[in-house]
Amino acid sequence: MPVIDKTEAIARLNDRARLGLDRHARIGMTPGLLGKLSDGTGVNDVIAQAATMAAMRKCTFAADSPERDFAVFEVNGTRAFMKIDYYDEALEYGSEDSADASVTRRVITIMAPEDY
Repeated sequence: MPVIDKTEAIARLNDRARLGLDRHARIGMTPGLLGKLSDGTGVNDVIAQAATMAAMRKCTFAADSPERDFAVFEVNGTRAFMKIDYYDEALEYGSEDSADASVTRRVITIMAPEDY
């Protein structure tokens, strides 16, 4: 079995979270981004969130993001950022080892650039 370095292990776990395959991961969108993508009605909010999730799942990463924890992408012509942070199991403190899925909870924040 090939040896995977820590950076690649983190990147793979981040991909799983981004693709919705990590049941412990949390994904949130800032009100600032949602306000740019929707008129505030319930149905349009859901449509905007679905479009954002689809765009995030297809985004590409710059070379300076080897862990694939930060990306810039567009949703219906609106620029958005995606950032993954690593917390302990209780979501109170930073994770001691972001390459270990058993002790790390990933929190994905999708935001407008000015929310960063």
